[in-house]
Amino acid sequence: MFHETPNLPISVVIPAHNEAASLPRLIGEVVFVLRDIAPFEILCIDDASTDSTLDVLQALRPGFSELRILHHTTRSGQSTALRNGVSAARGAWIATLDGDGQNDPADIPKLLRCRDMAAPEVRMIAGWRVDRRDTAGKRWASRIANGIRSNLLRDRTPDTGCGAKLFERKAFLDLPYFDHMHRYLPALMQRAGWQTVSVPVNHRPRTAGASKYGNLERAWVGLADLRGMLWLLRRTKLTKVTEL
Repeated sequence: MFHETPNLPISVVIPAHNEAASLPRLIGEVVFVLRDIAPFEILCIDDASTDSTLDVLQALRPGFSELRILHHTTRSGQSTALRNGVSAARGAWIATLDGDGQNDPADIPKLLRCRDMAAPEVRMIAGWRVDRRDTAGKRWASRIANGIRSNLLRDRTPDTGCGAKLFERKAFLDLPYFDHMHRYLPALMQRAGWQTVSVPVNHRPRTAGASKYGNLERAWVGLADLRGMLWLLRRTKLTKVTEL
């Protein structure tokens, strides 16, 4: 499944757990947005859904030649789904979207334009949900978490939780893997010596399904992950190497 040599400009990777109602519209939007821009593929990773997500994806595939389906036999979480999707991807650059449809595929061309105008050292364009369409409690919890993370990690990223991102596949696969790593991708990229840029993106209300995390659960997991990230950053040593 792992591809050493990408042969497409871009792959769109969408982790999904119990998102049967959201995926038909989302995948149709991705195809509509990208079909006239560049060759691409869509990898949707079904993370052991208990609804009809897998059936919906298989029904969609005949109508969308760009769609590839990966399936987890046991629920493994968003970070594992993301990494497995990127590993299987054939694109040199990866665009990611959450499976709930709140990220707008129309922002992918914007991320690509930002990449094309950025310095060569920039290997990630992170979406920034300036106008979040979530509940007040979720926005409040996210604002606190982003503030704590930003102060501790100094990653200069206002919104690491946004699922809309664009990054180089090779740079991503060089990052250390751990559960919940998707929440810290800008800091991990910067730890590896790359630069990241944040750009405002659209955020849409959830119209189907339910959030997979509660605010309290996010807080406890986030504290443990932050300790691990601080450990990684303290033990990082980047050295420039020249061959003589």
